[in-house]
Amino acid sequence: MLKVLTPTLLLFPLIWLAPPKWVWPSSLAHSLIIALVSLHWLPHTSETGWSLLNPLLATDPLSTPLLILSCWLLPLMTLASQNHTTHEPLNRQRTYVSLLVSLQFFLILAFGATDILLFYIMFEATLIPTLVLITRWGNQPERLNAGTYFLFYTLAGSLPLLVALLLLQNEADSLSLLTFSYDKPLLLNSWNNKIWCAGCLIAFLVKMPLYGVHLWLPKAHVEAPIAGSMILAAVLLKLGGYGMMRMMPLLDPLSKTLTYPILALALWGIIMAGSICLRQTDLKSLIAYSSVSHMGLVVGGILTQTPWGFTGALTLMIAHGLASSALFCLANTNYERTHSRTMLLARGLQTILPLMATWWFISTLANLALPPLPNLMGELMIITSLFNWSPWTLILTGTGTLITAGYSLYMFLMTQRGPIPTHILAISPSQTREHLLMALHLIPLLLLITKPELMWGWCI
Repeated sequence: MLKVLTPTLLLFPLIWLAPPKWVWPSSLAHSLIIALVSLHWLPHTSETGWSLLNPLLATDPLSTPLLILSCWLLPLMTLASQNHTTHEPLNRQRTYVSLLVSLQFFLILAFGATDILLFYIMFEATLIPTLVLITRWGNQPERLNAGTYFLFYTLAGSLPLLVALLLLQNEADSLSLLTFSYDKPLLLNSWNNKIWCAGCLIAFLVKMPLYGVHLWLPKAHVEAPIAGSMILAAVLLKLGGYGMMRMMPLLDPLSKTLTYPILALALWGIIMAGSICLRQTDLKSLIAYSSVSHMGLVVGGILTQTPWGFTGALTLMIAHGLASSALFCLANTNYERTHSRTMLLARGLQTILPLMATWWFISTLANLALPPLPNLMGELMIITSLFNWSPWTLILTGTGTLITAGYSLYMFLMTQRGPIPTHILAISPSQTREHLLMALHLIPLLLLITKPELMWGWCI
């Protein structure tokens, strides 16, 4: 892990000492090297147990795919943001890139932490650079309102988790994942059990987010700059899923009864969030609600507490992270040319930008889980796991799958087909940078088609 953490830290002096015209190229090249170095973790996905760096940092088959995704995303955010910030003062550009690097640093420490308290600290630390990105680089005055929602939803959910972890440390004397015995879960007295279990899960359910505590996500996505939307969709939401997968074995057997209402809300949220997508006119808001719908399926897979459910949840988290980040990049390319997120005012772009329409088509198919993409593998494993838990869940998951296909096709048709609006007189052509950005999003999805064991090794 030091091979990745040390170059990440070296990025800070590189950003601030580089000549003005080399800030973006040097940051991009260095972050791309870090992303390529992180691929040396791939063999760990098929191993069992921990690969220790030291008592506080390690990798295992659950954390490794998310670590690689975090490293892979930094060069993509740098590529996507160049057009957004190059007109700004130099120090502001350097601060922007530094925030992205600090986010990657905190995420690596969060996913690599073997101590639950260290994970909690890094989990909260990611809040600071994300909040600054939303409130300082957002496009509209509503960004302050979005930042407030993001801050208070996250903090209100996280405080019960902190209390629950302190109670757990008082009982166990250690919060290291290396020393926990999942065969003998640590539980308090019967009434405190329920409060403790809820406290452990609420923070992660808000971060996912679960339908009902999701209002911060569409606001944050709509107001955030492109890098903020990408990191939120691709990695930050997955912190919630990762935390749940770490904590659920500790809550057993109590969690088997307490998860009924959460599971019901998650499955209902798949349908409700998908239905909201069908009524959206704002493109970024539609993609944000799509994330709520997909994360509801991930929550359902995790709460079944079966190997198939966990594997499907991990596969869907990685695949959704790449696909939704690609969709936000495409929405940003539309916004840069039309200066509007309203789909009715930016339609018919297929005739003007035919190659971008191809990227739109592939990303939309990934979002609706077309075979043989890994999105489908993840969804099928979760649906199968839920069906095994209760056959009645097939009604909700099946309906949710149909609605997902409906709003994905609605999004593609509204943005790419139809007459070109009369106010669009001239649009700049697509750039090589944008095509490279989309290729780097979708190539890993193709890799997962040929190497599905990268997601499955940890549960075998």
